[in-house]
Amino acid sequence: MPPPIIHASRAALPVLLSVPHSGREYPQWLAANAVRGRPGLECLEDPLVDRLVWRAVAKGIGAIVARAPRAAIDCNRSAEETDPVVIIDAGNHAVGTRARGGLGIVPSRSAPHGRLWRQPIDRAELARRIAEAHSPFHEAVGQALERLYASHGWALLIDCHSMPRRNGQAGIVIGDRHGGSADPRLSLEAIRIARDAGWSAALNDPYAGGHIVERHGRPERGIHAIQVEIDRSCYLARDLRSPGPGFDRAARLIERLAFDLAEAFGAPGAIAAE
Repeated sequence: MPPPIIHASRAALPVLLSVPHSGREYPQWLAANAVRGRPGLECLEDPLVDRLVWRAVAKGIGAIVARAPRAAIDCNRSAEETDPVVIIDAGNHAVGTRARGGLGIVPSRSAPHGRLWRQPIDRAELARRIAEAHSPFHEAVGQALERLYASHGWALLIDCHSMPRRNGQAGIVIGDRHGGSADPRLSLEAIRIARDAGWSAALNDPYAGGHIVERHGRPERGIHAIQVEIDRSCYLARDLRSPGPGFDRAARLIERLAFDLAEAFGAPGAIAAE
C-alpha cells in the first residue's frame, strides 16, 4: 500500500487539508480479489477530490492526500472498526453501524454492487495495510497540525470528501461532530462562506464527520477539524468520474474556505475558550 502524498505548507496560514478517499492506485492483487474487479471498487472513491484541492495547494495550503484506495484501507475509519465479514478473526472490535453495515476500515460491501471480496483477509494483512497506508496518513496529519499550532497558536484541518446526490440534500455539508471537533462558531462561518459563494449548505446533516476529524480535532487545545462534503453532481460530469462544468467552482470553494476561515479566526483569541 502506498503512503500518502504530503504537500508541505508554504502559506502563512494555520490551515491543512486532508483527502482520504480519492486514492486510485489499485494493485493487481487487490483487483483480483474483488468480485467485480477494479470497477466494483471504484464506486467507493470520492472521485477527483484530490484534484479539487489544487487551487488551495497552489497557493501554499498544506495537504495530506491518501494514495491507497478506500477499498483497501479506509483512513476515515478507526483501526478498531473491523468487519468480521471481511477480516478473519476480527473478534469483537466492530464499532457502530458503519462497520456492521460493511463500511469499516476495510469495506466489505458497496451500495451499488453488494459484496466486494472473493476471500476475506487475515489480521496480519490488515496490520500490513494499516502500517503502510493508514498510520502514515494519520501521522502526517497529526505532525502537520502540531507544526501549524506551534507557529500560529491554533490550527484548522479541513477534511475533504464528496457525497452522492440526494433529493433535498444541501450541496455542501459541514461536519464538526456536533461541536466535538471544532468550535461551532468556526463551523457556522464555514456555512456562511459556502452560502455566500452560492452553495446550499447544511451543518452535520446528514454527515457529522468521521474518524479523521474526531481523531485530530481538539478544539479545547485550539486545533479544530471540520469535514466538508461536496455533492458529486456539482463538480463531476454525468459519468461521475470526470470533471464537469462545476469543477472549478468547487475548487474555488475549498480555496475560499481555507483562506477565509484563516482570516476570520486568525486574530489572537478569536476562537479562544470563553
